[in-house]
Amino acid sequence: MLSEEFPVEVILEAIDSMAPPSETRPKVILFDIGGVCVISPFQSILDYELSLGIPPGWVNYSISRTAPSGFWHRLETGSIPMDAAFFEGFNRDLHDPARWETFYRAQQARNPSLPREVPPVPKLDGEWLFFDMMAAARAPDPWMYPALKTLKASGKYIVAALSNTVIFPPEHEYSRVDFFDDPIRSLFDVFVSSAHVGLRKPDPRIYQLALQKVNEFAKANADSERGRALGWAEGVKAGEIVFLDDIGENLKAAKAAGFGTIKVPLGRAYEAVEALEKVTGLSLAGDHPKVPIKPNFKGSTAKI
Repeated sequence: MLSEEFPVEVILEAIDSMAPPSETRPKVILFDIGGVCVISPFQSILDYELSLGIPPGWVNYSISRTAPSGFWHRLETGSIPMDAAFFEGFNRDLHDPARWETFYRAQQARNPSLPREVPPVPKLDGEWLFFDMMAAARAPDPWMYPALKTLKASGKYIVAALSNTVIFPPEHEYSRVDFFDDPIRSLFDVFVSSAHVGLRKPDPRIYQLALQKVNEFAKANADSERGRALGWAEGVKAGEIVFLDDIGENLKAAKAAGFGTIKVPLGRAYEAVEALEKVTGLSLAGDHPKVPIKPNFKGSTAKI
């Protein structure tokens, strides 16, 4: 979910990651969830960093530099449970002095106005931040969610998801007996969840698994009315998939797998909806005003 060579750009800039228009319609529209179909958890991170007065991007940098064995990554591959040990380890990952100095020096090179002396590692409450991110990401995106429902109702595409996920403990209010029994998750014909398959984006293997799963779905439903009309008997090739994500590194890996891609900019998902309309030939835009969601420059209300 959180990985990019230059995390400030992931949070503050839209990377131009849209593939050139294809001459033929795709068979599959493949969605990321966080920051695409639901509100981006990056907004929560940014608000928290602003509240601390530190250069934006530290949290994402810290998480990305602990790959592949960091506590965040291990949670998203389902290799560790979401318990006290996870939050203790996640907090350690966020408070590494050497990593903080490297990050801060890089930010100084980009912003000479920053103080020359490296300040102490910011005190973060990783558990508070984690659940603030999860709470924010439960709200449907006001532009993409209506587009997703319209796309699904059209019946013209296999609607699939490829998402880095976490599994909440059974006693948590966000937990479900059936992970896929959810108003958003239930919209998808195919759902590849990192925490259930033991792989996470941008690992190339999870893109191949997504291709395998949508291909299996197409062939299993080839004799349905939709399947016959849309040529599912022939299966699905990589070039017949268009993938939407909000993280550049995940999109680069999708391109390497042969998928078409559409970047979903932070706070401006309507731009991705417009791109998706061109790809599908469908009218997908809802009636939500096309006004960017701005960062909360007053910062979050977290206790630190």
